[in-house]
Amino acid sequence: MNTGIIFDLDGTLWDATQNITNSWNDTVQKKGYNLNLTRECVSKEMGKIMEDVADSLFPMIEIPERYDLLKECLKDENEYLAKNGGNLYNGVVSVFQKLIKKYQVFIVSNGQLDYIKTFIKYFGFEKYISDYEEAGRTGRPKADNIKLVMKRNHLDKAFYVGDTLGDMIATEEAGIPFIHASYGFGTVPADRLKINDITELPELIDRLVENKNNEKISTYG
Repeated sequence: MNTGIIFDLDGTLWDATQNITNSWNDTVQKKGYNLNLTRECVSKEMGKIMEDVADSLFPMIEIPERYDLLKECLKDENEYLAKNGGNLYNGVVSVFQKLIKKYQVFIVSNGQLDYIKTFIKYFGFEKYISDYEEAGRTGRPKADNIKLVMKRNHLDKAFYVGDTLGDMIATEEAGIPFIHASYGFGTVPADRLKINDITELPELIDRLVENKNNEKISTYG
């Protein structure tokens, strides 16, 4: 059976919020706006589609100017992160090393074009990630991009690991099991599968794959 583990990025594999905030503030000020974004307000936007982020952060700016500003922020962000990266969660490398022995590993994010590529190249993760997809490349919602990755890679079974309610909803729309990364940015209903630390994931995946009778699997915490 061809099984894939599909990851969200922000709040699941790394936290680049501070560097994203720094980059966006540089762009906003370069464009002449008297605004100063905080890490807290930017972190609340993680996982949203780009138009919703712009509406939330820049409501005082008229449409379509606010969308143009965010596009400029995102373009500059990729360049900033390519040089400065973000905070990779402890255990990600060892988890990837364990998972690829049995499964394929993927990333699907709502980020801009080349956001995932920037992450992969910064950490040298080409040897772990079989494929990825992002809203900035397809213009499609996360559920569709999950399905694209599954179809493109001929997956018989897949799991999505993410940290927000939006991730959960998209995963359920895609028709595959969702695993909540509870250490991330968001919350989901308490009855969902979850991990409190990414290092718990390989064992949980093995248990889920081996559970041929579809028995309820208890998770950590």
